[in-house]
Amino acid sequence: MDRLDNTIRPYAWGSPTAIPHLLGVEPTGEPQAEMWMGAHPGAPSRTARGSLVEVIDANPRAELGEEAVAKFGPRLPFLLKILAAGAPLSLQVHPNLEQAKEGYADEEHRGIPVDAPHRNYKDANHKPELICALTEFDGLCGFRDPVQAADLLAGLGVDSLKPYVDLLHAHPEAAALREVLTAILSADPEEMARTVAEATAAATRLGGDYAPYADIAHHYPGDPGVIAAMLLNHVRLQPGEALFLGAGIPHAYLNGLGVEIMANSDNVLRCGLTPKHVDVPELLRIVRFEASDPGVLRPEASPDGEEVYETPIDEFRLSRYVLPEGTAAHDLTLGTPQILLCTAGSVRAGDHDLGPGQSVFVPAGEKAEVSGAGTIFRATVIA
Repeated sequence: MDRLDNTIRPYAWGSPTAIPHLLGVEPTGEPQAEMWMGAHPGAPSRTARGSLVEVIDANPRAELGEEAVAKFGPRLPFLLKILAAGAPLSLQVHPNLEQAKEGYADEEHRGIPVDAPHRNYKDANHKPELICALTEFDGLCGFRDPVQAADLLAGLGVDSLKPYVDLLHAHPEAAALREVLTAILSADPEEMARTVAEATAAATRLGGDYAPYADIAHHYPGDPGVIAAMLLNHVRLQPGEALFLGAGIPHAYLNGLGVEIMANSDNVLRCGLTPKHVDVPELLRIVRFEASDPGVLRPEASPDGEEVYETPIDEFRLSRYVLPEGTAAHDLTLGTPQILLCTAGSVRAGDHDLGPGQSVFVPAGEKAEVSGAGTIFRATVIA
């Protein structure tokens, strides 16, 4: 197996302290948002044999296994991250596989450069995600019941929000949510900025259920995404709890440290809380306008101690082992590729000693024994 040397991405919303604290190093003073583990071409992990992209390209079947190559092609189909949100990320949705293929082909046909700021589809893949909290973790996930959203907006006492409140009481539910989100994102920018300012003052004064939205507005003053965010469920994960984010589900991470895994894609449609391009017509085509429970996941334990976060897709499978002091070594050998990530304690994986934030890549079929006292996450695929 290969020890991984991983890139940390310094996005502006990142916490300057959470990842350094996990790694046991001094903060640099700059935001450290994500540490990437995998073979994403933008920042592949490095090994003693070269980048993980180079390692896999040299012999895909040996590294990934015959079944994974047959199902996903000669590439690692997931990207594993440690994510540290110190400020809210953009409010966003991801396309399903068919939408991604169509959108990518259309933009390629129209000759839109892949790095153009108004480009929506960077590739032809979908991007389901799973976030597992390492600390208390706040996020937004899926639409509230429209009547509950109406009550939340009405409670602010802002006159310019009344039309949205009335729309949310209309039927059917999907049409009500679509009309309100469309109205918010299409509103006159100056009028919306005034509405957001009034709503922010009221949310700050009221606190309680309004506190997360007041904090969002502090980071994104005047942004229509502040009002759009109030249509969504606020969820607070405790360590070990997770959220699965499927296609078309609007979401945003707000604060906290977690392990994230996703299909290897860069396709994002933004709804707000960002200075980046918001393509309203395409966004409305992708969003699933239905109220839903956030669906907090807790791992299901198997007899051998593996705790699995069950999801409905095959590009990734995330589980963890919490190893008490003195337990026997666990044999994690699989016929599919794995990344093993230590998040607490001290774990030995093969010949490698891993501390928090350290990881290894295990080629398909290679012997993988772990021991020690700590927590290790296992990322693989279902082939």
